[in-house]
Amino acid sequence: MDTALLSLVAGSGWASGLRVYLVAFGLGLSGRLGWVEGVPEVLTGLPILVVLGLLLAAEELIDKVPVLDSTWDTVHTVVRPVGAAALGWLLTGELDAVLQATSSGTAGGLALLSHASKATLRGAINASPEPASNALASLTEDGLVLAVLWLAVAHPIVALAVVALLLAAGGAAAAVVVRRLRRRRGHRRDAVRERR
Repeated sequence: MDTALLSLVAGSGWASGLRVYLVAFGLGLSGRLGWVEGVPEVLTGLPILVVLGLLLAAEELIDKVPVLDSTWDTVHTVVRPVGAAALGWLLTGELDAVLQATSSGTAGGLALLSHASKATLRGAINASPEPASNALASLTEDGLVLAVLWLAVAHPIVALAVVALLLAAGGAAAAVVVRRLRRRRGHRRDAVRERR
């Protein structure tokens, strides 16, 4: 597998953990318009683009609303990695079955990792009292997805490095949030014990 294809599989896998419909729609539309070569034909068909566009529109609206976005994220804990794995499979359709399966698993695994970081961080953001941070986080995620996809096509090696950095940063941020939540629960337990 060449670097360009590896970058597209890794970039679309990571990005699918945040916005699987945006990734699939973006790839399909780019392939249909001739901007990106090698996009599987199944993604470029008008009926598929319409369905993906509707799902993307729904996700964009829901993702800006606290609580609804957490419910959407919960459901998409399965959908995003499976969608990423399917994209990885489709993108590597010209390769032998072992490489295709490996690429599919890699894309799905990257999506699961980025989704876990996103869901953890967004859960913490939803706990904040003001609603603006949720919409800002959502727009930031949209920008990251589009930037990673563009890099994967235009600058494959840079994209691979960016995906690695984003995975590390997301994991570190999620770990900080989890530690703080555990500390907070510990303080609450201690306070309850003191009252008794």
